[in-house]
Amino acid sequence: MSIFDVLFGKPIATSAEHDEHIGVAAGVPIFGLDGLTSAAYGPEAAMTLLIPLGFYGVYHYLLPIFACILTLLTILYLSYRQTIQAYPNGGGSFTVASENLGDHAGLFAAAALMIDYILTAAVGISAGVTALVSAAEGTKYGPTLHHYQLLMCLTILAGIAIVNMRGVKETGAVFMTPTFLFVGTLLTTIGVGVYHALASGGHPLALSAPPPPVSNPLRTLTPLLMMWLLMKAFSNGCAAMTGVEAVSNGVTAFKEPRAKNANHTLTVIIGILIILLFGLSFVARAYHVTAMDPDATNYQSVLSIEVAAVFGRGWFYFLTMGGVLAALSFSANTAFADFPRMARAIAGKDYLPHVFLLKGRRLLFSHGIYALTGFTALILILFRGVTDRLIPLYAIGAFLAFTLSQAGMVKHWHKTLDAPHRHVKMFVNGLGAVATGISLCIILVTKFMYGAWVTALLVPFLIGLMLMVKRHYSRVKRETEDPTPLRLTGLEPPIVVIPMARWDKITEKAMRFGMLMSPIVKVVHVDSDDSDALGCVWDQMVIKPVREHNMAEPELITVKSSYRTILSPLMDYVLKLEDENPGRKIAVLLPELVVRHWWENLLHNQRVQLLKLMLLLKGNQRIVVVNIPWYL
Repeated sequence: MSIFDVLFGKPIATSAEHDEHIGVAAGVPIFGLDGLTSAAYGPEAAMTLLIPLGFYGVYHYLLPIFACILTLLTILYLSYRQTIQAYPNGGGSFTVASENLGDHAGLFAAAALMIDYILTAAVGISAGVTALVSAAEGTKYGPTLHHYQLLMCLTILAGIAIVNMRGVKETGAVFMTPTFLFVGTLLTTIGVGVYHALASGGHPLALSAPPPPVSNPLRTLTPLLMMWLLMKAFSNGCAAMTGVEAVSNGVTAFKEPRAKNANHTLTVIIGILIILLFGLSFVARAYHVTAMDPDATNYQSVLSIEVAAVFGRGWFYFLTMGGVLAALSFSANTAFADFPRMARAIAGKDYLPHVFLLKGRRLLFSHGIYALTGFTALILILFRGVTDRLIPLYAIGAFLAFTLSQAGMVKHWHKTLDAPHRHVKMFVNGLGAVATGISLCIILVTKFMYGAWVTALLVPFLIGLMLMVKRHYSRVKRETEDPTPLRLTGLEPPIVVIPMARWDKITEKAMRFGMLMSPIVKVVHVDSDDSDALGCVWDQMVIKPVREHNMAEPELITVKSSYRTILSPLMDYVLKLEDENPGRKIAVLLPELVVRHWWENLLHNQRVQLLKLMLLLKGNQRIVVVNIPWYL
């Protein structure tokens, strides 16, 4: 077995594709890890905005903020259950918006989702590494880990990409353990924290004291400023909802009945997420936990502070933080599961390169994985792997896609006259569209100056790129389609041109093939040092055997090169020959040596490849390039 097979698995036959489909147990880690792990950074993202208010802000506003977020999450859950039922072959925002609102709405959804998935992968990995750095704070390894934060992010990204290249089924098996460890330890933390809070009358004793809040918190703000602060906290907290659409995008990955299994998976994910978000917010309020400045040297995440407050920094703390690290890092897998499928849907309508349509050796849309890995690495490098620098860019793409998807579903039910209870379904999806649309406006306004403008610019930029791709494919289709039968009139052998530096086995093979193609063969020899090495042996090696067999004699064309260049004189001759013979095909045969090892190419000049490129760029329909390989 090769190293490649060990890393990426053996190829899977197309006939075995049904064996790769998954059930609910595997679907939760594959499509739900992003949503579930947002509980690790969603509350902190909101609490960071409440830092100026100290514990007063957490006590009075954190639970109301997350009550609004959880209400919105419930609306989205009900809406996407209907989307999955209506689109059992995959009902992502692009598909729903394109079919019901038109291609332009679909492009908005596609651009927004592409940005969201890239940021999902980047935020998940960076949040996981942040959890590790937080756990190591106060130990001798803390400063070292902080220094190598970006390197750790890129290493985890490479690992996730390799795991995803092995296939959907194996990915679910790999990520199942960290998912259950993450959910189990956090539910235990919430359960114990809530118990102690209730048993102590709302004043539990922290086993590890949380860092003190700001020394002089703001207690009085003008109503306008307070409203602005709470809107910003809400928009940051909405990062906890970005993985909701993942299941509807990946319905085709489930076993039959697809829609039923997908909806069960979505129910499990949303149910656990609601418990985690509300529970962690309650524990933070009960234990007087506030967020810390991310740039502080002794920075710890809110989750690290909460677990330490409930259990202390013992074995359970490190088990929990290890589970959080693994789950957060692997939460990027949701993007890896959905991005290739979404790219395939977009490429199917000619808005992305058709390479995204191809399935790889493990029945995956591998090129989507390559693209996502590259873009995520770029984002991590640009933002140095710091979660709080990425959060302002986050959620905008997701909520734009949410809004378009739900609006598209309203139009879908409006058109589907025979759908049972269609007016109720229209109301649910309409409510989802309105709620996510309002949230989108809040997120865009509150985050615009903090990085949201980047996303706002990227969406039309990506739409422009996709329209350019579409125009290209439309032009190719328009120029290449031929409704007429095969034309057999005017057929005549081409003029064969063979560039030749010297006489050897490689050029002899080209000559034999060229004389088989056409009686008109022109051998072009570029002489740059007046030695005329080919002309000296031409009569003996070529003309004499040709005459003995009574065949048409090839013509030797010797071109002088005063400046020792080879390619330009060859190109000039071929283009001149084309002009002199209108309507005639010109077949340029390029003899080339094929070596056994890639590094041996460095020992030979690459003039043949350059000449081929020049002929393809400067030639037209009448110039045909034929490679004549000689295998060493």
